[in-house]
Amino acid sequence: MKPAPFDYVRCANVPEAIAALSGDEGAKVIAGGQSLVPLMAMRLARPTLLVDVNDVGLDGITVERDVIRIGACTRHRRLERDPVIARVAPLLQEAAGLIGYPAIRTRGTIGGSLVHADPVAELPTVLVAAGGFVVVRSGAGTRVIAAVDLFTGFLDTTLEHDEIVEDVLLPVAGTRHGSSFCEWSPREGDFATAGVALAIERDDDGRCVALGAAACGLASVPLDCSTLLAAVLGETSASGALLRQIARVMRADLAGDPDRADLVGLLAARAVHRAFARSDERSAAAA
Repeated sequence: MKPAPFDYVRCANVPEAIAALSGDEGAKVIAGGQSLVPLMAMRLARPTLLVDVNDVGLDGITVERDVIRIGACTRHRRLERDPVIARVAPLLQEAAGLIGYPAIRTRGTIGGSLVHADPVAELPTVLVAAGGFVVVRSGAGTRVIAAVDLFTGFLDTTLEHDEIVEDVLLPVAGTRHGSSFCEWSPREGDFATAGVALAIERDDDGRCVALGAAACGLASVPLDCSTLLAAVLGETSASGALLRQIARVMRADLAGDPDRADLVGLLAARAVHRAFARSDERSAAAA
């Protein structure tokens, strides 16, 4: 199929893009187009105006003390390969490498993925697990939205029509940080059936002192699973007993769908195991 007719404007800066959005209730922002264009081709989305933001300068990566700031137009491929991301946000790097195929990762952007809000997408799940934020701007000014407050339902967010995501904020990983994104899909590159993102921080004695976790593919939004995995706090290793406990807890919480519950329980246990192993590797490398 072909998309419905639409107008197009390529903006030079953020205020120009906001003005274009404000002037047309049917306008949509486009950068990589890897989510929006297929919907348009099937006429599931019918924007009257596409506002191209590729030239507005939202593609930088900077580290500000304990926070990494990522421009909304930063491509998945850069997230996957950038050495700064690998060092300070390894969970994001791993998740970016799981998105679709190389051609998709070359064009798709972090802001586009978050705004699209697909409940099986990797990057919204990472944002929730890491306790991240997005910085958005409109004609009224800027505001910061926490990940848990951004996603409201299937392909839906709390963004206003004339708001544009400028930056994504994530905490910088510590010296004993460990993380893992574990998912299962029918084939490589397919949408995941389910996935679990996990990040832990450990103290000098090796105890887990902080944890963030989220799961995708279970509801219309990424689910914060940090409370379900609270047994990991205080542990110094991913023992067999701990992993079995994690799998049981996840299965029990998702008892309405036995097959998916078993899958998510196994993915969560695998994520815990990998996070501790990677934390040990990171600590050894820093020594």
